[in-house]
Amino acid sequence: MDEMLTLIVHILTVGAVGSQLTGFHRLGLIQGCDESSYDFSVVFDGEKLGYYDYKENRTVPTLPEFADPVIVPDFSEEAKRGQNTCKQLLDIVNQGSENLPEEIKAPLVSLYWKTEVKLRVSNSLVCRASSFFPPPVTVFWTKNNLNVTEGVSLGPYYQNSDGTLSVFSTLGFTPEPGDIYSCTVKHRALEGSQTRIWEVDTEVEELSLFATVLCVVGVCLGIFGAIAAVVLIVKANQTLNS
Repeated sequence: MDEMLTLIVHILTVGAVGSQLTGFHRLGLIQGCDESSYDFSVVFDGEKLGYYDYKENRTVPTLPEFADPVIVPDFSEEAKRGQNTCKQLLDIVNQGSENLPEEIKAPLVSLYWKTEVKLRVSNSLVCRASSFFPPPVTVFWTKNNLNVTEGVSLGPYYQNSDGTLSVFSTLGFTPEPGDIYSCTVKHRALEGSQTRIWEVDTEVEELSLFATVLCVVGVCLGIFGAIAAVVLIVKANQTLNS
């Protein structure tokens, strides 16, 4: 078999009853593995909250840095115990599905900024590849048609409730008028790649400059008007006195 399957096992799903307003929530542990890697994650209502890093031997929160902070409990013991189990199950699945085609799904790509864009103020662009399978995806960034690697980061894969994956890539940048940024995602389910483009809006600077000029003109007119009023008052007093 040329390509081995990726095995994802839902090992625990718990329904928690809340109030009439909150309803039910789903908490789950998801274990996954392929021929060379392992994944052990905690999921709440379809969102991946954390995973176990087998190389660093620690539990890692996986929400992006701009999300609300969440405390993820340590589940290192469960991850270590499940590692061999997943590998054994993967061997069984591979033996029984040697002639089955592997299901693949192309990613959906979106590009947006972390905070409100202000010229010459440090910010981050976020490129999201979602609903794809299997891993991996490759993400490339460009600025003004030149490849960019400095300030680029790629987060861990997020397990979606339907079994597909999502991942975030971020680029730190300082917006300047006329700059053009792009994010390109490659995946074997795509014919080529998907690219999203974002251009720094020069109207932001033009509007800011227009507002500054208008303010200066208004102040000047106010000063000139005050001077003219004083001159008229002085002349009127001189006329009355004469």
